[in-house]
Amino acid sequence: MKNQSIPSPLNMNRRSFVKKSALGAGVMVLPSVVAGQSTTETSPNSKLNIAIIGVAGKGMGPTIESVAENVIALCDVDKGKVAESRTPKLKWGNPERFDQALKTYESRGAKWYQDYRIMFEELSDKLDAVIISTPDHMHFPIAMSAINLGIHVYCEKPLTHTVSEARLLATAAKKKGLVTQMGNQGHSNSGTRLVKEWIEAGVIGPVREVHSWTDRPARFWQQGLAQPDHSKFIPVVPEGLDWELWQGVAPRRPYDPAYAPFRWRAYVDYGCGSLGDMACHIMDSAYWGLNLTSPTSIEAVTTSMNGFTFPVSSMVTYQFPKRPNMPAVTYKWYDGDLRPTIPHLLKGTNPFTGEYHKNGSLIIGEEAIILTDTYSKVVKILPQSKFMELRRSLPPKTLRRVKGSHLNEFYSAIRENRKASSDFSYAAPFTETVLLGTIAQRTGRKLDFDGAAGKFIDDEEANNLLKKDYPNGWILG
Repeated sequence: MKNQSIPSPLNMNRRSFVKKSALGAGVMVLPSVVAGQSTTETSPNSKLNIAIIGVAGKGMGPTIESVAENVIALCDVDKGKVAESRTPKLKWGNPERFDQALKTYESRGAKWYQDYRIMFEELSDKLDAVIISTPDHMHFPIAMSAINLGIHVYCEKPLTHTVSEARLLATAAKKKGLVTQMGNQGHSNSGTRLVKEWIEAGVIGPVREVHSWTDRPARFWQQGLAQPDHSKFIPVVPEGLDWELWQGVAPRRPYDPAYAPFRWRAYVDYGCGSLGDMACHIMDSAYWGLNLTSPTSIEAVTTSMNGFTFPVSSMVTYQFPKRPNMPAVTYKWYDGDLRPTIPHLLKGTNPFTGEYHKNGSLIIGEEAIILTDTYSKVVKILPQSKFMELRRSLPPKTLRRVKGSHLNEFYSAIRENRKASSDFSYAAPFTETVLLGTIAQRTGRKLDFDGAAGKFIDDEEANNLLKKDYPNGWILG
């Protein structure tokens, strides 16, 4: 990959970079509009200077949500997709509100870019925070560039494309003292906090088993596909798409609509499959609530793998060690419409109905079970008879509740000089756990993992999948 033909690297304005870097480790970077004030004088109503990278697609949400801030830069490699997303042609999301938000930013003087490196070159000393909603393979180079430049980072899930990237981002963000947030939106929900409070109070008894499932990929994109055959025909790159920039740090290949703009999630060079896409939502409340750390082993049973895309369906089994006052946990993940066996405590009932048929988790305690949906927005104690017995003695709320959206929680954390709810210190180890499962899918065998060393035990092939090389010029600073 190091020898790929890529755009030449940009030279960062040294004065701007030093100015940002000088703020140093362990010191929060204040909003530029109040940079001359002390931390105690920071106005809670001050507007932050924001850049949004990846404006269309998943980025539509943050673009709409950020109208109260000062969005000074909009960056997307696909001008055509942005234009389409502003019209009624788009059959999902809210194109009308998206268009209105962009008009607002444009009227305020926001600049458009296709290349994030040029954007950072011109505006790094003006930016407080960046929102990253690109395909997975570009999360790390953009986020690391921003961190190197002293800019707060909100990055969609999964945080990174490889395990090594997750560790590097967490370390760099901590060293710079920056506010960070992964876009696993359910982590700011009250239901996620209820799950943790209930588990820690012993409401459902000791937990040794958890099951999480999703209907992805079938309803949204295909997996288990072969590489497109371009021997006779190479599709034309859509107008407005810079295919070179879209590929970024990935291996070079001809454009194909199988990859962009949406189905890239299936392909190992760009995405992390249905496990990487959904587990950072669905597994979140159980992982956090049970204080899980690195798994000691991971094993995947999958449909056929071809080394190019992730499988049509899989079952991934994680083994987690004991934690203080908590027993070891077997955690099973199911995708491609697979479901776990209904546990004994729920015999005669079917928990996989309604929204829970598509995505959910069963956290199985000795005395009761917690059922969660995709984002832990709705959580239940089962069986119903057990909930009726416990409902008047449930523990008090001890964890801080988030006001507003997950993105606004990030903005508030910057203003208040504190950690956001899904700070990289939490999000990186969680993402690492999820991505270890994708490596088990790709290797097709049980993998033993040494969390302290950050590597698999006696498995060179699997260890090679923990990291990747990058062509020059994509990571600034």
